[in-house]
Amino acid sequence: MSPNDESIGLNFAGAGGAALGLPLQRAPAIPEVVALFPLGFARAAWQQRAQAGALVPHFEGFDLFAFPDNARLLAFNLFRFVDRLARKYAGRRIAAIVTANEQFGALTAALLAKRLGLPHTDPLAVLACQHKAYFRERLREIAPEASAAHWALPYTQDLDGPLGLALPFFIKPVKATYSVLARRVDTREQLKRHLAFAPYERFIIKRLVQPFNDAFDALIGTPARYHVDAHWLIAEELMCGQQINLDGYVFRGDVRVIGCIDELMYPGTDAFLRFQYPSRLPPGVRQRAYGLAARVIRGLGFDHGFFNIELFYDPAADRLRVIEVNPRLASQLADLYEKVDGLRIFDMLVELAQGRDPALLPRRASTAGVAASFVWRTFDGAAPPPRATDAAREWLARRYPDALLLEHHKRGHGLKREFKWLGSHRYATLNLGAADASTLHECHASICERLGWPVAR
Repeated sequence: MSPNDESIGLNFAGAGGAALGLPLQRAPAIPEVVALFPLGFARAAWQQRAQAGALVPHFEGFDLFAFPDNARLLAFNLFRFVDRLARKYAGRRIAAIVTANEQFGALTAALLAKRLGLPHTDPLAVLACQHKAYFRERLREIAPEASAAHWALPYTQDLDGPLGLALPFFIKPVKATYSVLARRVDTREQLKRHLAFAPYERFIIKRLVQPFNDAFDALIGTPARYHVDAHWLIAEELMCGQQINLDGYVFRGDVRVIGCIDELMYPGTDAFLRFQYPSRLPPGVRQRAYGLAARVIRGLGFDHGFFNIELFYDPAADRLRVIEVNPRLASQLADLYEKVDGLRIFDMLVELAQGRDPALLPRRASTAGVAASFVWRTFDGAAPPPRATDAAREWLARRYPDALLLEHHKRGHGLKREFKWLGSHRYATLNLGAADASTLHECHASICERLGWPVAR
């Protein structure tokens, strides 16, 4: 019997079996969860489970990239936000704090769950993952063979003087999300253009990063060798090979990898084209990647919670190298595992956030042999194709009932800023499963034709 079940013996007439002294089982209480910064696939998952009566979500947070929500960045303070939520939910029957958000969600969840006495990821481990320069230093200690040379630099760096890393290199913010301002740089001129921001852009970047900077200084401090501001950028030596993503979680110190997903890019770019599961890497390479991931996760002090870790596998050198570790569930990829393996990832997240073993959840029947998350992008600065019509969405729901389509269309200044910061505009994503890879791509092409969008390839 689970901790939420109760045996009740009743003796009065009309109680059915209980009148004979048989126990009645009271249904377990529907868990109330605080869902932090719920966006995109995560918000859809929580709403779906709420409609099914599986949980009661309390949504907290805001959309960092949509007006007017993002105006809250002007006065946002992470610690005051946690204090307010701790007061609001103190004494309530909150079962878990959940999030799949990278920017503020992961750290807020760790701090809030700790305040409320709920299972949580160590906030220091979250910071060690998210501060990319600090992470590189830690990785060099934990798994030097899987690391890369790096150089941290401020936006005000003198770009005519000596550089701390030889060109070409890959550059990204020390703290960022959605690959904002991440790109390969081949020349000084490209680097100068990359760091040329209007005053309002600098202000937005500063406000996006300041809450994390405050938390890093307060919780970890800045000893000399880690004295790198989160507003800075980090340049890394170029890594090559097949890019993969491992999803997993840690339960009572046990690191468990759920699976390996191939990350494929638009040709000639660093922009994701699709994520495909299962990976086509050889089983032996995948097992080595699982072992490396477990060593890195343990070394970072990450002892509870979901994570995803991105790596390069270079077949020529037979070498695995770590790109980054994200201390949260990769919500866009969660239902790929459900389609292929029957794993209910969001339900597993809720179980783990309550301190229960997610592996004990029953699996659903598999609906596909292969699944992918397709990404539509434009690269020329022009507006994307029109949104899917209601008729097209109705057709999609009938023809492919397990497909998940999310649109992210932007116009005006938001579109212009996304092209500058990302080099492309991601205007839609589609999660789809099929019996095999050939059928999967045929279905994708059929959907593109119906939507009037180009085939993402």
